Amino acid sequence: MISSGGFLALFLSLATFSFALDNGLMRTPPMGWLAWERFRCDIDCKNDPKNCISENLFRDMADRLAEDGWKELGYVYINIDDCWSSMERDSQGRLQADPTRFPGGIPKLARYIHDRGLKLGIYGDLGTHTCGGYPGTTLDKIKVDAETFAEWGVDMLKLDGCYSNATEQEKGYPLMSAALNATGRPIGYSCSWPAYQGGLPPNVNYSLLGDICNLWRNYGDIEDSWASVLGIVDWFMTHQDILQPAAGPGKWNDPDMLVIGNFGLSVEQSRSQMALWAIMAAPLFMSTDLRTLSSEARAILQNKAVIGINQDPMGVQGGRLLKESSGIEVFWRPLSDSASTLVFFSRRTDMPYRYTTSLGKLNYTAGVYKVYDVFLQKTMPMLKDSTEFTVSVNPSGVVMWYLIPKAGVWEEGARYPDPRHRSRVTL
Repeated sequence: MISSGGFLALFLSLATFSFALDNGLMRTPPMGWLAWERFRCDIDCKNDPKNCISENLFRDMADRLAEDGWKELGYVYINIDDCWSSMERDSQGRLQADPTRFPGGIPKLARYIHDRGLKLGIYGDLGTHTCGGYPGTTLDKIKVDAETFAEWGVDMLKLDGCYSNATEQEKGYPLMSAALNATGRPIGYSCSWPAYQGGLPPNVNYSLLGDICNLWRNYGDIEDSWASVLGIVDWFMTHQDILQPAAGPGKWNDPDMLVIGNFGLSVEQSRSQMALWAIMAAPLFMSTDLRTLSSEARAILQNKAVIGINQDPMGVQGGRLLKESSGIEVFWRPLSDSASTLVFFSRRTDMPYRYTTSLGKLNYTAGVYKVYDVFLQKTMPMLKDSTEFTVSVNPSGVVMWYLIPKAGVWEEGARYPDPRHRSRVTL
């Protein structure tokens, strides 16, 4: 580890640069594909060549994003996670890719991805080793690693926190932010710092995080199970009053990857994850095999209205309004141009539940509202705030509505309201 004198020298070398992350990136939650949940640390390319962590896997996923309609929807990041590097740094002390699994090196892979109009993300760890046991970025390596990533053409860095302590994290995460700024290359910065400190004040300073990181992991890793998704949702909603003010354009709470299209979620549960991640203004990083994705999973992940809600430029994180004894929960998020979204979510496991309420009971102001059902992809009858309505919510499923006051705007000629691209057309 770095000595106190070495740390002072490193600090002074970066002192002319602001510790505020000033990259202008991720004004809406970033979207793309991330390897970890689905492919983990599979390095057995001899016996599992299609699924091992190698340049071929990332090229395959880049091809899918570029050719299958993902890029146009905003899914532009191809993110490498752990286990990409050699077990040793090179003779100059720089990180290097595993030469067998990445024979062209990261620069060649970056060019391949950039040529397809996409962006490359990479993984590092602020410790002696990564979580998978590969070389970490100790404090004395921050500057050289930031420079290396910039030289390679990297567009995003996820910096994990395995094999580091609280003091090293308190120094290292701001230092990496400054080092990335100093490279002159815009590099989105994902910090795992809060997840290692319990995710809550006083151990976590969300004002500081918003100054130095574009997004941050608050909580533990997602798994391919409905129980894992529910656990994350519960933690975020329990602490929503702390987390909501921290989020906004360029700075996002990250509940972790979308596991839609894998093995652990039903179709209803997949819609629920997509809807609740949109409510939370969460980054949308798929971790699934895009080469074998089912049509049902593709329809959910490519739902333009859900994506539009997630990408709303106002960037306000939504939350839970009600938790009913019936097992129904109601979530709400305010959107640009006086629009909003409601999600009716069922924790029941028995049968569809008919839930009756009114917009007035959900704190909507007096008036008439246009309603679009996001997953049915159809316009619903207009509703007065005082009019009672009933929604039928399937077990572990959602009903998701996009609402706008009657005098509001809707995208001209569209089959769905897309808050990213609404034109000023009054209906």
